[in-house]
Amino acid sequence: MNSTAFAATIDTTQSNCPQEMALIPEGSFKIGSDNSSFVEEQSAENVTVTSFCIDKYEVTNAQFTQFVQATGYVTVAERPLSKEEFPDLPDEQRSPGSLVFQIAKPGESFLSWWHWTTGANWQHPFGPDSAIAAKENHPVVHIAYEDAAAYAKWAGKSLPTEAQWEYAARGGLDNTTYIWGNQYSEKKANTWQGIFPFFNITSDGYLGTAPVGSFEPNGYGLYDMAGNVWELTIDWFALGHNSKTHSMNPTGPKQSFDPNKPTEIALHVIKGGSYLCAPNYCSRYRPAARESQAPDTGTTHIGFRLVKNLK
Repeated sequence: MNSTAFAATIDTTQSNCPQEMALIPEGSFKIGSDNSSFVEEQSAENVTVTSFCIDKYEVTNAQFTQFVQATGYVTVAERPLSKEEFPDLPDEQRSPGSLVFQIAKPGESFLSWWHWTTGANWQHPFGPDSAIAAKENHPVVHIAYEDAAAYAKWAGKSLPTEAQWEYAARGGLDNTTYIWGNQYSEKKANTWQGIFPFFNITSDGYLGTAPVGSFEPNGYGLYDMAGNVWELTIDWFALGHNSKTHSMNPTGPKQSFDPNKPTEIALHVIKGGSYLCAPNYCSRYRPAARESQAPDTGTTHIGFRLVKNLK
């Protein structure tokens, strides 16, 4: 299949999708990639998805505020850590919080840039002294899987499968490295410019998250399918895509396994990379790229968008 083989099959003027969603036409594609050093991306051929609608934008702070005001929902990051899940923690360490990124200093250990921060949550992304005022149109972050699923139920939608997400992200292009082609561009998405995690020269104009829709859409009219924030899917994480070969609307493996994160907690697939992805580290702002994420943890660079199935 050439790079434009299925881009012309979509007619958004005849969409049955709700406002602010795009119609993605039924089609088959090769999921994953065999052209990278990441074994978890090993491909599967002839993966088919039926037509569906998907949000044009990542869910924003303003949208999540409407949900919370309507339902009174309290996110995982706003709840104290339970004694059942964390029996060995003293009471003073059970305060609500989340993981916050901080620029690292030379010589610091691997992953030292992540800090558990008491009082960090979707309304206070960097701790209790921070706020989302003037960031209503930025993607909501510090969202655990349970939070995204609750929002989806309220909105009458669902989280995407990995196959839906990747097919939509490709925007009608097949076998290209990025959602826009094969050449990396720091102007095409909100990513990290500089040497991660030590300095960011912000050539794209943003140090953290960007307002949704700040960069050009892909071929299906979807924004920020590369960079800005990682996006949750319903699939469990496992290496490669063997279970999806010659399948229709696959939902991933039955069980979760990531050899890089030995844990009894089942891990979900997240897609799209974030503003923390740099060419020297991660570089997962590619449609084939994927990472695993614990369902009970949010961070400053994970959000979501939703789908609405038509069949």
